[in-house]
Amino acid sequence: MDEQKVKGSFTGLMPLIGFLILYVLSGLISGKFDSMPLLVGMIIAAIISFAIPPQNGQKNMKLSEKVKLFCQGGGETNLMTMVVIFILAGAFQGVATKMHAVSSVTNLGLSILPQNLILPGVFLIGMILSFAMGTSMGTIAALMPVAIDVANKTGVNPALMAGIVVGGAMFGDNNSFISASAIAAVQSQKVLMRDKFKLNFLAYIPAIIINCIALAFVPIKSVSLTSGYQFSFVDIIPYALVIILSLIGMNVMSVLTLGIVSGIFIGVLHGDFGWISSMAYIQKGMAGMEDMAIIAVFVGGVVEMMKYLGGIQWLIDKLGQYTKTKHGAELSIGMLIILLCIATTNNTIAIVAVGPMAVTIGKKFNLSRKRVAAILSMFATNVQGLIPYAGQLLVSGGMAKVSPVSVMPFVWYCYLTLISAVVFAFISFPKSKKEDTYNNFEALDDEGHLSKDFSNQSVTA
Repeated sequence: MDEQKVKGSFTGLMPLIGFLILYVLSGLISGKFDSMPLLVGMIIAAIISFAIPPQNGQKNMKLSEKVKLFCQGGGETNLMTMVVIFILAGAFQGVATKMHAVSSVTNLGLSILPQNLILPGVFLIGMILSFAMGTSMGTIAALMPVAIDVANKTGVNPALMAGIVVGGAMFGDNNSFISASAIAAVQSQKVLMRDKFKLNFLAYIPAIIINCIALAFVPIKSVSLTSGYQFSFVDIIPYALVIILSLIGMNVMSVLTLGIVSGIFIGVLHGDFGWISSMAYIQKGMAGMEDMAIIAVFVGGVVEMMKYLGGIQWLIDKLGQYTKTKHGAELSIGMLIILLCIATTNNTIAIVAVGPMAVTIGKKFNLSRKRVAAILSMFATNVQGLIPYAGQLLVSGGMAKVSPVSVMPFVWYCYLTLISAVVFAFISFPKSKKEDTYNNFEALDDEGHLSKDFSNQSVTA
């Protein structure tokens, strides 16, 4: 469905609006914003999209035709590639966790922490662990018990310690090569992961430095924490392999496959599991990503229906009325991400939903695909760490035995990165290269290269 040939209609946004209203109301009524499963919410949104007749001159489709269109959106090639990568990332995480790679990364960091830099050190461990694991929730679950022990021994406010851990966890949620949100951002804009990472990391260097300096000035009791932490450099090999191969530009599916194989080999060598029993941990890791994959498919279908109903075009038209520059266009994408993150408390789903809209905005304003991918990821992750009813603050607050609201003021890193994201949208560095824009977007492969048989004709906005 080509949204450029469809007249905009506010009614076309009703599937998304209906979903958001039901999701928020269920949270307010029950007191828990995870009371309505996202998949159920997206199924309801799909039903709404089938029930709404087009208001924009489009012919009214039969139910069978609408189902076919929905499936085309849910089965779009780029989206299916994303789903496969989600599953592979889950498999890798399942193996890496069982063969003690996570504990080795944490204990290595704790064993080399300088006495006077314990708090910046905990933050840096969170960064490294989340970058290796690719999951903020997994990082919080793994690091919080250790962090709370440090807080008790040093007299640090548990809410502050929880904020430190959440900040470190959100670094990897944005930058990790196997993070679901990062994968969604790069796949939706057809860019290389390493290119998005370079932009994100350069934009976040000031935030990282300022956060570490601020934490270094927090007063703590004098205590030694450098003994009793066991680790193995061999156990860290799968994570190191994934990071190095991703940085040199290897295809992400090949990278994850090699990471899984290396994790299995080391796990069998150390007796963590057998060759056959390792399959169970692969399956367990995949199962952790299954919900995300299925939800992404439904989101793709609902977005395609909203294109048909004119909702996407209406949104783009309204943004166009108030957006006149590239900087404004990039900020508009960021604002859309923030709104969906606040409403759904799931930054990956927010990126999946906004990704197609970002492509349309990118074409209209001739934006850089790499910058748009970076913006999608940046705005989605820094805001996610500041939502008191999102999983990150709920889990960290629960483990620290403090209110999630009391943790909010101490997630300094997320406030700093939010400022960095806004500044990034206002600067023109790096300059966009011709091949980095959205011309010929439909003919690009998953890594942003033109198909060999493409006639090189531009797709205009």
